[in-house]
Amino acid sequence: MFAEATGEGPAKVLAFTPRHRNLAGACLAHLLHDGYTDQLYALLPIWQAQFGLSYAGLALVRALYYGTMGGLQLPANRLTASFGPRASLAAATLIAAAGYMVMALPCGFTGLCIGLVIAGIGSSIQHPRASLLVTDTFGKASRGPLGIYNFSGDLGKAVFPATVALLLTVSAWRPVVGLMAMVGVAVALGLLWLVPRQPFTVHAGEAHVAKERSGAGFNLLLTIGALDTATRMGYLLFLPFLLHQKGGTETIVGGGLALLFIGGALGKASCGWLGQHLGVIGTVIATEAMTALLIFATAFLPLQPMLILLPILGIVLNGTSSVLYGTVPALAPGNDTGRAFALFYTGVIGAGGLAPIAYGAIADHFSRMAGISAAALTAVTIIPLILALRPSLQDQIS
Repeated sequence: MFAEATGEGPAKVLAFTPRHRNLAGACLAHLLHDGYTDQLYALLPIWQAQFGLSYAGLALVRALYYGTMGGLQLPANRLTASFGPRASLAAATLIAAAGYMVMALPCGFTGLCIGLVIAGIGSSIQHPRASLLVTDTFGKASRGPLGIYNFSGDLGKAVFPATVALLLTVSAWRPVVGLMAMVGVAVALGLLWLVPRQPFTVHAGEAHVAKERSGAGFNLLLTIGALDTATRMGYLLFLPFLLHQKGGTETIVGGGLALLFIGGALGKASCGWLGQHLGVIGTVIATEAMTALLIFATAFLPLQPMLILLPILGIVLNGTSSVLYGTVPALAPGNDTGRAFALFYTGVIGAGGLAPIAYGAIADHFSRMAGISAAALTAVTIIPLILALRPSLQDQIS
């Protein structure tokens, strides 16, 4: 992430360029906001005990944040379109931090709900604006950097919930939430320092040039992205039960999830670059076919071989998303990349929320294996869809 600075002769100095400052800023924002989203899981049991919530009540509490974040992607993108990426990302982070600060105040259940909504509003801004910043900065070469941006969110999902869970062993939840709010303020200030005041864009010769196109190709890409997310969330719903069924203890269940997530983070970081060099069609076919095969394999194999396969499954299960995110700029309707990212994130977040309900219903009415099989077959249905996308990708992606 460093590039050579200007200088004379063979001696050149490495400097952190504006291009890579933009990428680092987008990744920092993604890490913070995805961490904010998933640290709620560590807090839900405490809120359940303190406020006497049912499981349905907990789901509704989580939906205040998750639903606000997902549902406001488009309006947030429109409202911030006239602001620069530096101001948009810093403001988004400050708003999310303010939401957590409200939660930390002794205002009862009402204050908690208001804080969750405010935090969700802040996080709704981050995805479209940061993705657009990376795309505008790297142009045609944005597929790999978008994969790194995608990976940074997974890093936040790993760090923040673990940190909150650890802090909750030594402190009450309100001071912990207040501390995480201050982390958000610090990140917002860091973004103001890190992201250049004047937007950096690629040179005209490097810019990503896309033909004016209808939304047909993008709609198909959005469908593929939703199905890919549905597969991932469906499998995650059943994985802990699958590990228990094979004799796994709570420690082994946690370790199995960690193995899958480690592989997933690696997949998000690497598959974007793979798609850039091997092509979208071939990469997606390979990752989805392997996803389906490995899901079935983990369902039937004994515990130890299953654990060995989980990191590999994580790579292909999560890696496809980086390839798909990297394709959004090429298929953006009307070449409006910011709106296209907002639509894409709305679709995949919605699929992530609804898919576990659908697969859970299948498992309830038939069997757990039927639910797992439905998730695997969803990955298979993506293969003909990605082949149908080929004409829309002509002259855009090798």
